[in-house]
Amino acid sequence: MLCRSVEKVFGEGDTRTPVLRGVDMEATYGELTVLAGPSGCGKTTLLSVIAGLLDATDGRVEVLGTEPALMKESQRVLFRRINIGFVFQQFHLLPALTATENAAVPLIAAGMKRSQARDRAADLLDRLGLGHRLNARPRELSGGQQQRVALARALIHEPRLLVADEPTSALDAESGRAVMDLLSSLGRSPDRALIVVTHDERVFRYADRTVHMEDGRIHRTEMNPSPSIHHA
Repeated sequence: MLCRSVEKVFGEGDTRTPVLRGVDMEATYGELTVLAGPSGCGKTTLLSVIAGLLDATDGRVEVLGTEPALMKESQRVLFRRINIGFVFQQFHLLPALTATENAAVPLIAAGMKRSQARDRAADLLDRLGLGHRLNARPRELSGGQQQRVALARALIHEPRLLVADEPTSALDAESGRAVMDLLSSLGRSPDRALIVVTHDERVFRYADRTVHMEDGRIHRTEMNPSPSIHHA
């Protein structure tokens, strides 16, 4: 994943607000990249531009060897569905569906038979320690359990780019550590790039590289020669 001179401006005229100011950044296969910085510095906006949820105002974004901005909208939607997994801060689980059904949504949307999609979702949830909660609905799950379902949903279609926005912000220390252990073990693979947005310093030790943002710019990048890596 590559960003070159990326800018993002919201509004026009008197309401024009620059959020990204010439960002250069890379994320490499097999690595966990942490995007860090204070609230309002542009982290989530940059993540949304990388994931194709927002268009950059200027600059170039290359994801998995292609530039989504050059695609038609229908092609971009398909590209995201196949190649990108999302872990959102607020989980966004569907309240009427069970844990298994929530995790299976990306596979069903891609056309897989429901029974096969549910079987794959159940297997992954079991790996995540939720084998006993497969039929529970979101309101019946703790915050940490909901986050694991969200993680399963993000990983179920084996995306090549996994992006997570503040995955530990709503969790206590133990649950946050468990989620990062899972991201570290399941998200890291030789053919996958993993980007985590956070201001939680507990997450930094998991990073192969930490990219620090301030005021819409990359302030510095630090490499970690010995990140915490957990294997599921």
